[in-house]
Amino acid sequence: MTRTRVPSLPARALIAAAAALAAAIAAADSGDAKRAVVEVGTVSLKPVAVASWIPGSIVSRSDARIATVIPGRVTWIAEVGARMHQGDPLARLDDTVSRLRLEDLRAQVDRARAQRDVASSQLERFNRLAATKALSASQLDDARAQRDVSADDVTRATAQLRQAQYEIDQSVIRAPFPGVVSERFIQRGEYLQTGAATVRLVNTEDIEARATASLDLAANVHAGQAVAVRERGVEKAGKLRTVVPVGDDRSRQFEVRVSVPSAEWLVGTPVEVSLPSSAARTAVMVPRDALVIRQNRSYVLRVTRSDTVEELDVTPGVGVDDSVEVHGALSPGDRLVVRGGERLAAGQAVRIIDPVHRAAQAHPG
Repeated sequence: MTRTRVPSLPARALIAAAAALAAAIAAADSGDAKRAVVEVGTVSLKPVAVASWIPGSIVSRSDARIATVIPGRVTWIAEVGARMHQGDPLARLDDTVSRLRLEDLRAQVDRARAQRDVASSQLERFNRLAATKALSASQLDDARAQRDVSADDVTRATAQLRQAQYEIDQSVIRAPFPGVVSERFIQRGEYLQTGAATVRLVNTEDIEARATASLDLAANVHAGQAVAVRERGVEKAGKLRTVVPVGDDRSRQFEVRVSVPSAEWLVGTPVEVSLPSSAARTAVMVPRDALVIRQNRSYVLRVTRSDTVEELDVTPGVGVDDSVEVHGALSPGDRLVVRGGERLAAGQAVRIIDPVHRAAQAHPG
C-alpha cells in the first residue's frame, strides 16, 4: 500500500505564505489595472509680463530717394526692379559741356603755371640785383607781388579744374548702398536741376520692424528686450534695436524699431510687435492642458501623495506659451493631471504614466 506524504508543519506554513503573497500581488495588479491612467504636469513659478500687440510694418534701414548734385539732361536710367551693388550706376547725365570746360581749364592751369614760373624767375633776378643796390625797393616789391598773384592764379585755376572733373564724375549717379530700384522719378531725355530725385533705392536685406506704441507702455520698454513679431499668425523672435525717446504730442505715441532675424519679409509688410504692458513679475503657472474650464468655474485636478485626485478651484490669468497663470491653493511642484482627466472624479485613484511610455504603447515595435 502506497502512503501519501503529508508536508510537515513548517512546509505547510511556507506554502500558505507564498499563496497569500501571490494573492496580494494579484489583487494589487487587479487594483492597478482598475486605476485611471493619467499624465501629469507640475506647477511652477515663472516670470511673466502682460504683453500688448502693437501694429507696425517692415521697413528698410536704407531707403532713399537718390538725388543729383549737378544739373543735366538724362541719357540713361536704371530699370525698376534692378538690383544694385554699392557704387553701381543708377543714372547718367550728359557731360559734354563739363568735358569741354575741363579742357579749357587745363589750358588755363598750364598758362597760370607758366606765368608763375616767369614771375618766380624774375623775382630771383631782382633779389640778386637788390644786393648791389642797382634796383629800388619798390621794384623788388612789385616783382614779389607779381609772383604771389601768379601763384594764386594757379591755385584758382587748379580748383576750377577739380570742380569740372567733379561734375564729370557726378554726371554718373551711383548707388550709395546696395538695394533694389523700386521707383523712377525721371525718364530719359528729361533735364534735371540740382537736388532733383532720380530713383528710390531700397535695401531689402537690411530690414527691421517699425511700430508706434502708446506712451503708457514706455516705462516697460527698453532697448535690447526680446520681443515677438508676428505676421498672419506666424510669430518670430526679435529684439528691440532702439526706442525713440520722443513722444508725439498729438497721437501720444512713441516709436520703436525691432531687429528681425531674416529678410524673408517684404518691405511694407504689415506686422504686429509684442511689447510688455506691465513690469515683469513672478506668477504661479500651470500647464495649459491642466486647466479645466466650465461655464461657471475653472479648476485643476491635483494628484495627492496617495495617487488620488482632488479638485481645486482656480482663477486663470495670462497665458505664456504652453502655460497659464492661475490664482488658487497651489504650490510649486504640485502634480496636476494633463491627460486622462476627462472622466475623473474627486477621490478617484489614478496610475501615472509618462508620455514616452504612452507613445510606446500606442506604437509598439
